[in-house]
Amino acid sequence: MADLTTNYMGLELKNPLIAGSSGFTDTLEKLKTLEEKGVGAVVLKSLFEEEIVHEMEETFNKMQSENFLYPETYNYFEYEDIEDTLGNYIKLISDAKKELSIPVIPSVNCISNQKWTYFAKEMEDAGADALELNAFILPSDFTHTSEANEKMYFDIIKEVQKHVSIPISLKLSYYFSALAPTLQELSKTGIKSLVLFNRFYSPDFNLQTMKVIPSHVLSHPGEIAISLRWIAVMAGRVDCDLAASTGVHEGQGLIKQLLAGADAVQIASTIYKNGYDIIPDMLKVLDNWMDEQEYDTVKEFQGKMSQQEIKNPASYERVQFMKYFSEK
Repeated sequence: MADLTTNYMGLELKNPLIAGSSGFTDTLEKLKTLEEKGVGAVVLKSLFEEEIVHEMEETFNKMQSENFLYPETYNYFEYEDIEDTLGNYIKLISDAKKELSIPVIPSVNCISNQKWTYFAKEMEDAGADALELNAFILPSDFTHTSEANEKMYFDIIKEVQKHVSIPISLKLSYYFSALAPTLQELSKTGIKSLVLFNRFYSPDFNLQTMKVIPSHVLSHPGEIAISLRWIAVMAGRVDCDLAASTGVHEGQGLIKQLLAGADAVQIASTIYKNGYDIIPDMLKVLDNWMDEQEYDTVKEFQGKMSQQEIKNPASYERVQFMKYFSEK
């Protein structure tokens, strides 16, 4: 068998396949199944910034109503006693670290650097191996400039870094007017990985109820193209690792992202569609392909199809779209 081990954010992974944040990473039993099926690491289902802020404020209000003399004791309050969500999340991290041998990475879906960031320290103290920041500021606020939106990503990273020493990854979208240089600058902040890209529910209309509803909740294989391009473009041009996400549904997609330059690959939708057994299937495809191509390690072929490595870098540019139609 080929050696599938890899290094991601300074963490040793038995293979580059990571179970991304989803409904399959929200309980200990599911996490244990994911490990048994072979993933190299797990990203816990995301907590939302709003959940953290709400429950911390509720706890603080409770402390005040019970005549706590020193509000600063809030910092030492047992998170087991916080209403449901936060306490359960800390317990999940702690329990997972006791039961699993693979890295456990909690995730926070955040839109600001306000109030919630202290909780990152609690996740680290619970045993988290790293922290994924799933950040997205929708560029739809007419009062915010592009510069203000982009600055928030840097502010979030800076604030979280004040509280934790574990590796931080930033999962973000491609909604940037200058995506390449922005990714490059973000990689210089001290984060250990950029995850390309997060995926959002797109709106649709129910014509009977006249309500806005989510569409295409799960990704499909065709969506791999966007992340594949940008992994290939950014490989070798950032000061941190790269993880690919969205549209990876089978072993071939895993191989393609590694060839593009990804250090790790996250999956979620394909587990919903195909069940847990897609994990060993994907790893078997990778292993067989490496044997056929006579690669002993992932490092030997990682990035061989990146923009910096291929003979025709323009393959990743718009000219190919024009060429396609000119040949019809």
